[in-house]
Amino acid sequence: MTFQGSGPLDTSTVSGGGGGGGGGTRIALGGGAGLIITIVALLFGINPGDITGGSGTGAPAGNNSSQSAIDEHIRSCTIEKANTDDICRITATVNSVNKVWAEQMQGYSPPQTKIFSNSVNTGCGAASSSTGPFYCPADQTAYFDPSFFATLKQMGGSDGPLAQEYVVAHEYGHHVQNLTGALRKGQRMGSQGPKSGSVRVELQADCLAGVWAYHADKGPNAMLEPLTDDQIASVIQTAKAIGDDTIQGANSNPEGWTHGSATQRQRWFTIGYQGGDPSRCDTFATNDL
Repeated sequence: MTFQGSGPLDTSTVSGGGGGGGGGTRIALGGGAGLIITIVALLFGINPGDITGGSGTGAPAGNNSSQSAIDEHIRSCTIEKANTDDICRITATVNSVNKVWAEQMQGYSPPQTKIFSNSVNTGCGAASSSTGPFYCPADQTAYFDPSFFATLKQMGGSDGPLAQEYVVAHEYGHHVQNLTGALRKGQRMGSQGPKSGSVRVELQADCLAGVWAYHADKGPNAMLEPLTDDQIASVIQTAKAIGDDTIQGANSNPEGWTHGSATQRQRWFTIGYQGGDPSRCDTFATNDL
């Protein structure tokens, strides 16, 4: 178990995906370098087709029946179900992350969250399950296909509940960056390279996820049970698994990095988790990433 308590969850900002905003070219999205480019494009509010030159070969957006089924599933979620059900776990984590950031950041306003299956249209263009979780600043929405968690395990990440919650908290970190202007700052610093804006944005989001983890089990109304060393280790394992050098393998070239190395991702999550101070997450103020 991770969540404590009982009763319904706030689902006011969470809904089934498919059929949302974003016109423009639809493209088929693959893994590897293509996946990385696509996530960077979506995060920076760019239609991925503008980068890759896609031309209408992508999967169609989710249909209304699948969206309705996900909506119904979301409405059925309770705190108890969040400990055993991926969709409800995403929803409960949204509740927890919004609670923490409302306390930590003056003027915080929550994003929308779309839980989808297979494909979705967004304010940044069309995306599919192979994109992985992402945040689109153009519509201030975080997108999740729960099937990603199985893919994450195949990549060497953990399938533990806190590791999955870290993924949600990381995307919400991007929303915090959108509110503070860090995303725009990152855009001006480039999308590839070991000290690029993209790497700084991603490492800061890891740090902000650590800030959430520090606060999420504190206080009388905390949604999470006290976190254990093993649960934190599952997050560290996952952060390492999605480092650029881990994904790219032995021939990894730092000049092509967009998210940071396994060591860097582990380090910045830990910085956020040690004390829960968002001011320590300023990856733009140092070259010691």
